[in-house]
This record gives sequence, structure tokens and C-alpha cells, in this order.
Amino acid sequence: MTFTDKTIQKLTEDLSLRFFERPFLHKVYVNKRLRTTGGRYMLQSHHIEVNEKYIEAYGEEELIGILKHELCHYHLHLQGKGYRHSDQDFKALLKKTGSPRHCRPLPGLTQTVKRGIVICYSCSACGIRYERHRRINTTKYVCGVCKGMLKEINE
Repeated sequence: MTFTDKTIQKLTEDLSLRFFERPFLHKVYVNKRLRTTGGRYMLQSHHIEVNEKYIEAYGEEELIGILKHELCHYHLHLQGKGYRHSDQDFKALLKKTGSPRHCRPLPGLTQTVKRGIVICYSCSACGIRYERHRRINTTKYVCGVCKGMLKEINE
């Protein structure tokens, strides 16, 4: 099934009434420029934007999860309650409605370095050791002490 702004609007209104027992009175639409998130609730306009890449990759089930998550932000914000990810009101409403806390990662988009992994570099001139969480370009960057060439150490 292809999703247009109109069908997503109808789906959001239905989900809002079914899971939150409140109407959704604003707009929801696809934003093709979103890259790292499945959806976004706009605090000032109260609109919801959805990433079309998630719809294409995972379909209706993931779209429903994204919309329910954003509706949690929407309804709590309009009620003046804690709508942020760290707020207890938000966590409780996610649990009550069965909404996901996070989206699944998009296929093909992987982080170059995961947390906890450390890449070690050593200066070929003075031997100083550098530990980084992200890779660095050893042809561009040099040792900060003696300006010697850096090389990656595989441990």
C-alpha cells in the first residue's frame, strides 16, 4: 500500500482516537528531508512529520509505531504534561499505548564506530598513544606533540 499525506492523516486520526481517546486536530505529513529519525513532533505548530524512508523500508507496522510515538509527544504536550523522552509521563504513556521508544535502524545505515569500541593510534616519531571513538584520517592529522605521522594500532 502506498501512503500519501491524506492516508497518513486519516491513519493518525484513527490511532489517536483508538489509543489516546482524544482527537488529533493538526496535520501529519511526509518529510523527505528527515534522515536519522522516523518521525518528529513540532512543538510550535503541533504538526507531525514522518520519514518516508521508514515507510518504504518497513511498511505500515513501523509507520503505526512511529505515529503512536509522536502522538504520545503530541497529547502530553497539549495537556501540559512531561512530553520529553526522559519524562515519567512520557514513559508511562508509551507503555500504556504499546508505542515503541525508538525506531528500528534503517537498513544500509550503520554507524562507523559503535559506543564502547576504541580505535588506537600511535605516533611513529614519539610513540604517544591516542584513543578515539571515531576513526581519523591519518593522512590529514598528525601528532599534537611532535607533528609525527599517526598509524592505527590493531589490538
